[in-house]
Amino acid sequence: MLKYLHTFIIAVILSLSFQASANNEENPYKLIERVADKTFKRIANEQQVIKNQPEHLKKVVTEELLPYVDYRYAAYKVLGKNFRKFTAEQREDFVHAFRDYLVSTYAGVLTLYKNQAVIFEPEQSVDGKKIVMITTKVIDEGKPDIKINFKVRRTKTQGWLAYDMVAEGISLLDSKRAELGGLIMQQGLDSVTSLLKEKAKRPIEIKEKDAK
Repeated sequence: MLKYLHTFIIAVILSLSFQASANNEENPYKLIERVADKTFKRIANEQQVIKNQPEHLKKVVTEELLPYVDYRYAAYKVLGKNFRKFTAEQREDFVHAFRDYLVSTYAGVLTLYKNQAVIFEPEQSVDGKKIVMITTKVIDEGKPDIKINFKVRRTKTQGWLAYDMVAEGISLLDSKRAELGGLIMQQGLDSVTSLLKEKAKRPIEIKEKDAK
């Protein structure tokens, strides 16, 4: 699985492009294609800016993807059963740090985007459903296809939001919950929040995909 990590994370970015506004709710199958298309067209059009100023990718992520990420729900899932052990201020600080960490992480991975193709499963009815699993296939030349399931949930005020993905039986949310949850128990929430803030501030570096 690690062999295909870069393509795997690029697919994660695509999965985080789910949302419908309260006034214009869309089917998540159509929505993911629309938002993903807009995001990657912008990256292509702003390549020169990105090359000269890699930090610009954080702006792209913040403007194009972050509005469609249920980072608060994911952050609360990471806190899990210990949620109420922390003060409201601690929880809010952690949520914002988690959000900025995601922005920095996805901005860094976007430097590897080289027009990988993503095929979506046929659209299905979502009537009456609160949770939907959407299957996609990532096509990267010279590598086996990767099937990835995206979990999206229907919120009361923001429409569909992505909150997790599962590839080869591994849940991204569960992995982060195990990783950060363990650190929270060992070092405390404030320490982990500070760690995420530090990671979020690291500069973005242009990377070459599959450098030879």
